[in-house]
Amino acid sequence: MLSRIAKALEQGRKAIVVHGNADMDALGSAYAISKGFPEADIVAPNGLDRVSRMVADKMSVPVLETSDLSGYDRVVVVDTSSPEQLEADIRIPRDSVVIDHHRPTGKWEVDLFYCDDSRTSCCEIVKEIMDFAGRRIDRDVALMLMGGMLTDSGHFQYARPALMRCFSDLMERCSIDMDEAMGLVQAPVSMSERIAMMKAIERTRFDRVGEMIVAISFGGSFEASSCRAIMAAGADVVFVGSQRDEMFRLGGRATQEAVRKGVHLGEIMAGIGQETSTDGGGHGGAAGLTGIGD
Repeated sequence: MLSRIAKALEQGRKAIVVHGNADMDALGSAYAISKGFPEADIVAPNGLDRVSRMVADKMSVPVLETSDLSGYDRVVVVDTSSPEQLEADIRIPRDSVVIDHHRPTGKWEVDLFYCDDSRTSCCEIVKEIMDFAGRRIDRDVALMLMGGMLTDSGHFQYARPALMRCFSDLMERCSIDMDEAMGLVQAPVSMSERIAMMKAIERTRFDRVGEMIVAISFGGSFEASSCRAIMAAGADVVFVGSQRDEMFRLGGRATQEAVRKGVHLGEIMAGIGQETSTDGGGHGGAAGLTGIGD
């Protein structure tokens, strides 16, 4: 499969598409492919999240918000578990390439689908593809890949051995110190984010389930940050919802201890998604659900 994907990436002009409100793992993966397999444009139909926007500015990464995909020879989708996560009315051609690390949803109908859900980040898979194809990883590409690995592992809290090996290899190969990699993705917390977290804490309801505390809340934005704030207050599993016009978002987070006890938020969200015709999925300790409705 790696040889087929590498061969597809080597051919023609590409649009590298990322999911809505794309995180650093998506941006890092897209950037590395764009540099390793030119010519390519990064397309974010529904924008980048706060950290990714900051990093894109720091590293001068060009990102298109809209693009006619029919004008490209190949479409590549990274770090996206289903078409609904693109949150845009765009058609992904059958001959597209999808590279992902979430639990497969079975919703992609493309010729080349490569998913390794044992990986903590999509950036690890992209590094593997670039190494397999003999593509040079320069310092900027290494930094972007490391940024994706850092954020998707919760700054190594949820890292697996494979991620640590990939990360240390890039550090050695490109002479990157840890403080430089950490500094790339560290952003000051804005007043609006702080207020959102405080409101989410204020609206929190919780239940004790065995030896765990499961909490729910509602906010206008910053679901992931709100989840982390409520976990810092003592919850083991947290769900925070938000509404944006007709779209809703539900973010979930769980401690690693809860995951070790059998909690898998990705399976929970995927199950809800199937029952409600919405889009859900993710990892054991971090997952989400999006859809149209209340």
